Amino acid sequence: MAIRSPIDVSPPTRPAREYRVYPNLIERCASVEPVRTAVAHPCDEASLTGAIEAARAKLITPILIGPEAKIRSVAAQFGLDLAPYALVDVPHSHAAAAKAVEIVRAGEADALMKGSLHTDELMGEVVRKETGLRTERRISHAFIMDVPTYPKPLVVTDAAINIFPDLETKADIVQNAIDMAHAFGRDLPKVAILSAVETVTPKIPSTIDAAALCKMAERGQITGGLLDGPLAFDNAISKEAAEIKGIRSEVAGDADILLVPDLEAGNMLAKQLTFLANADAAGIVLGARVPIILTSRADTVRARMASCAIAALLVDARRRQAGVVAAE
Repeated sequence: MAIRSPIDVSPPTRPAREYRVYPNLIERCASVEPVRTAVAHPCDEASLTGAIEAARAKLITPILIGPEAKIRSVAAQFGLDLAPYALVDVPHSHAAAAKAVEIVRAGEADALMKGSLHTDELMGEVVRKETGLRTERRISHAFIMDVPTYPKPLVVTDAAINIFPDLETKADIVQNAIDMAHAFGRDLPKVAILSAVETVTPKIPSTIDAAALCKMAERGQITGGLLDGPLAFDNAISKEAAEIKGIRSEVAGDADILLVPDLEAGNMLAKQLTFLANADAAGIVLGARVPIILTSRADTVRARMASCAIAALLVDARRRQAGVVAAE
């Protein structure tokens, strides 16, 4: 009896490349003024070093907020010079989060950066109704990923804040991501709205949301980007996969932004890209009064610097837009 060879079900191979997305983002900041940044509770090596390295790269001008003795102890332990930077003494991490937000609200800083405190602790102050940094837009999170097998920045949103976003929230998440993509040079970012299938079916609610979001974009309720969905992940990032399934789309195979159905899907996707595809993930929170730089102790130096670079580009874009409006 003849032995059949197994069918080759491996995905199309893509040539690996060097990391270049983040260096390009940082290079774009060469003509941008360093952003005054309130750094909440930088009380470990990773967070304090990250802030100081970004300052040395002229991406930010940090205001270090936390227990002064602890910050100075960390600096001494790791040979960091704090002399060039403002330091605001508060007793603990919760007070640091509150003070950092207060400094931003007072106009003394144009960005906020997470130090060695829990994300929920910082975001609790950000979303506080009377004293926080809310706007009319829903706050959302985006990972800007440098994937060695993908030719450009890949944004995954939302993977950290909105757990089960409804249609209205997804519209804000998409608009936040589009506005950010404009700031780092994508004039018409392509948004792939992800689901498990490419057809609209009431059995999978995310496909209904995808269809509605596309129609909202047609009607001008979402602007500045090119939307398509529902798309499965393979069709969103692989032209070959899209062609095999007969999908004709300007977005399929060339996505800049991946809108995920919910936080669980987004978190798993971002971590799979990080740990299986050796991607770097720079995190930032959008939709607040100022960009919020979210870093993790597991982040690479490249990712930390990229998060600061994106914040700098966002602040610069807002300044330029404000100048255009004032001129009019």
